[in-house]
Amino acid sequence: MRIAIIADIHGNLPALEAVLADIKRRDVDCSINLGDCVSGPLWPRQVCDLLMARGDLTIRGNHDRWVSRSDPARMGASDRYAFSQLDQHHLSWLEALPTSAVADHGILACHGTPTSDNHYLLEEALQGRLVRADITTICKRLGEVQARVVLCGHSHQQHLIQLSDDPLILNPGSVGCPSYEDPGTERHLSKAGSPHARYAVLDIDHQTVSADLIAISYDWKAAAVRAERNDRPEWAYGLKTGWFIKDMKSA
Repeated sequence: MRIAIIADIHGNLPALEAVLADIKRRDVDCSINLGDCVSGPLWPRQVCDLLMARGDLTIRGNHDRWVSRSDPARMGASDRYAFSQLDQHHLSWLEALPTSAVADHGILACHGTPTSDNHYLLEEALQGRLVRADITTICKRLGEVQARVVLCGHSHQQHLIQLSDDPLILNPGSVGCPSYEDPGTERHLSKAGSPHARYAVLDIDHQTVSADLIAISYDWKAAAVRAERNDRPEWAYGLKTGWFIKDMKSA
């Protein structure tokens, strides 16, 4: 099977459309979406309509949960904008998405870790940035998972990690948001370093597993203009560059 893996679209319609066109060219058998579909100052309604019409296996990300379940008055700006653009049938679809799923050939799909949509599987915050976690930490976060392949998103960073006794762990990167600042307990930045839309294609059969980590161009200037018009200059800068606005002085 050839399976396209996408994640962290964050309402970026032109990025998603470009990725879907590239997926079609590669003649895949199916697609899996690892969540965080709509949160952001871009095109949440249009993205949600497109994903609902496609019917791919889609995992609920932490922002999908917050958009569909939280009080708008307590939401962050990106979630609040998405909520304002969605109807109840969109919110119901997001809320009903599974938190994880098992697919053919021993594939486990989740957003963050198998037990949390808001924790990293492969990274940890260190001195304000995301770095690769050590193998002991990764194995602890996997817990008792039995799978040949674990698919995860959340960090917006592309990774392909092979553990010694299975599984292969794949993060396809972010379709639509190449940089962000997480203001949580340990504030940190994630930066792809380029504005490309990222995804992956997994080739798997009963004996072997391989993957292509893909980055493609799209009209990121249009996405940046949309963010600017919605009063989010940090998003605009990230969409145009793949860096965060705090890097402007050193860029």
